[in-house]
Amino acid sequence: MIDTGDTAWLLISTALVMLMTPGLAFFYGGMVRRKNILSTIMMSITILCLVSILWVLYGYTLSFGNDIGGIIGNLRFLGLRGVGTEPSETFATTVPHLVFMMYQGMFAIITVALWTGGIVERIKFSSLIVFAAAWFTLVYSPVAHWVWGGGWLAKFGALDFAGGTVVHITAGATALALAIVLGPRKGYRQEAMEPDNVPLIVLGAALLWFGWFGFNAGSALGANGLAGSAFVATNTAAAAAGLTWMVLSWLHRRPSIVGTVTGAVVGLVAITPAAGYISPVLAIPIGMIASIISYYAMVWRTKSPLDESLDVFACHGLGGTWGALATGIFASLSVNPAGANGLIAGDPSLLLKQIVAVGVVWSLAFGISYGLAKLLSVTIGLRVDRTQEIIGLDIAQHGERAYGGLR
Repeated sequence: MIDTGDTAWLLISTALVMLMTPGLAFFYGGMVRRKNILSTIMMSITILCLVSILWVLYGYTLSFGNDIGGIIGNLRFLGLRGVGTEPSETFATTVPHLVFMMYQGMFAIITVALWTGGIVERIKFSSLIVFAAAWFTLVYSPVAHWVWGGGWLAKFGALDFAGGTVVHITAGATALALAIVLGPRKGYRQEAMEPDNVPLIVLGAALLWFGWFGFNAGSALGANGLAGSAFVATNTAAAAAGLTWMVLSWLHRRPSIVGTVTGAVVGLVAITPAAGYISPVLAIPIGMIASIISYYAMVWRTKSPLDESLDVFACHGLGGTWGALATGIFASLSVNPAGANGLIAGDPSLLLKQIVAVGVVWSLAFGISYGLAKLLSVTIGLRVDRTQEIIGLDIAQHGERAYGGLR
């Protein structure tokens, strides 16, 4: 039976999560050099359009169709067949099935957009589109089914409230694989590659923080107490991580607004899998530890040959990994009876299940992404050539008129 309050909240949450993708576009766009701002923003907006269509055509049914061997959904909902205004019998049973479908689609969109931060300023736009479509089909859809669609990880007992494994680990592993295959940007560690537009970064981070309430609190799938608890945990983790990053950067040099908002995003990443399973006060240590892990991972990366441009691996890959493990440590049935007790609540088996889930999702996402990248590099090519770099500079200097030339 449809509950109007639950439906209203999930509609709002869907819109909030949709806003995160333009927010991500601004966040990433502000971090690159001026000549690449437009192309970087274009990546996220194109993925918003592309994945919206793929999700409706077949992504939803692969993720949430009837289980086939614990691996993938069947074609029951192909082209949204059978997905209407009545509630699903299985998922979010108090809201129209179409609303649940669209809410989950927004998660798919931003996940595909997230890993573009690892390879901005050097990937061919046409190759990006091909890779994104293939990756959505071969990585995101199966993992979403494993965790949320009744697949083997759900049956195994692994927990992921809003996307630590499904969203952040897959994105982080993919960014790492792509960065390895593509190689560093021209001039990496030899010339300045500082962010060009700091206010744009802060605007993007603010939109992400705002949208994340729909991401996490919306995953309660209703206007209820669990949504309220996840809402508080989300804000608390972001604040704790932002403050921690500020202090760390202050200790090493000086505090910066870019570092502070980056820390806040890392806190949002880490709390995502745990938000609906823990007491909100525990979001403080989760956010703080996530910030420490990601901060020093970024310090290491800047001294290594790896050019993972905007540190998706450090922020999302490692932040999501810690969040998934923290769920196994801090989860409590007293917060969410549909979850499980973690290590502190007396059940170490949940932590072991989380470790398995993390290892399997890392392996799948990295392996398939690396293989796809290698395949594209020897067929249609992955990197832009020098002519396309010049076109990108011309766009930055004279506007958008030549953008179609970035093949």
